[in-house]
Amino acid sequence: MFRLAAAAACALALGLAAAPAPTSAAERLTLTSQYGPGKPQTLLWERFAEILERERPGAYDINIVTNGALGGEKEEAEAIRLGAITGAESTIANLTTWVPLGAVLDLPFVFQDAAHIERVLEGPLGDELKAAYRAEGFETPAFIIFGARHLLGKTPLTEPGDVDGLTMRVLQSDLHVALWRSLGANPTALPITEAYTALSNGVVDAMDMTKSGFEALKLYEVAPVLTETAHIWAVGVVYFDANFWAGLDADERALFQKASEEAAAYFNEIAAEEQEAALQRAMALGASRAAVDQELWRAAVAPFVEDFVRNMEDPRAVDALEMIQEAR
Repeated sequence: MFRLAAAAACALALGLAAAPAPTSAAERLTLTSQYGPGKPQTLLWERFAEILERERPGAYDINIVTNGALGGEKEEAEAIRLGAITGAESTIANLTTWVPLGAVLDLPFVFQDAAHIERVLEGPLGDELKAAYRAEGFETPAFIIFGARHLLGKTPLTEPGDVDGLTMRVLQSDLHVALWRSLGANPTALPITEAYTALSNGVVDAMDMTKSGFEALKLYEVAPVLTETAHIWAVGVVYFDANFWAGLDADERALFQKASEEAAAYFNEIAAEEQEAALQRAMALGASRAAVDQELWRAAVAPFVEDFVRNMEDPRAVDALEMIQEAR
């Protein structure tokens, strides 16, 4: 029932969002971004479209739908599996419903920096994850790095005990729900498109987000203090409907792979540059930042990390965590 409803909703939204059809027989591609024009997630798809147009002029009619108009990340993923959307960018956390192994990338304090993430994903673990996504209907030609996640609230949240009793908006991921519950918070899983309203209405007290997302979604208006925990590095994918991908001929597949990799590299570059600049813009509009002792947080979540990995559905999780640790 959910899938049928998601497909129907996407079909309606696509009809509303669609641009006038071209006169040529160009193939229609619908690509989605949770963010608006000018933001890295949308610029990723614009770069992708530029590459396709440069290599095969007029072959594709590319419709980039922004601001989460076709639903949150979960709804987009369902629509991609149904063929209602061609491609999207997504956090790894969103796809753990289908590939639980991906949750190891979302464990707190396992990555040192973006270079550490790249070393891991260019190795065997990256290949394993791509194969697992393909088996679930997702083709993932490239990984992306959104940046480190930090706590957002109306007051500084500098110690683990500060989240005890708070209602927190979290990603729609079992790991994120379990992580914050282990620290005494009351997690509420919501699409990012609902976060601002939930904070504004007092439905939730706090959440976590990258610095660029803090500014792009104007979350500083309702949660003005960003506490620099950098507890999780948000990793994501550029992904497509696997059936669509399988239907491409060899030359098209090579082109889409190249375009995805180049667009992902471009995204990683601008997303990294955007983090501090975005926070500075938010601070100019009234936001503030608070520092933390990361070792205090690391010690607080260490038991959670050990228990979560040991109890994961996928027996490869322990080995995956070791791969991450060995790549430091």
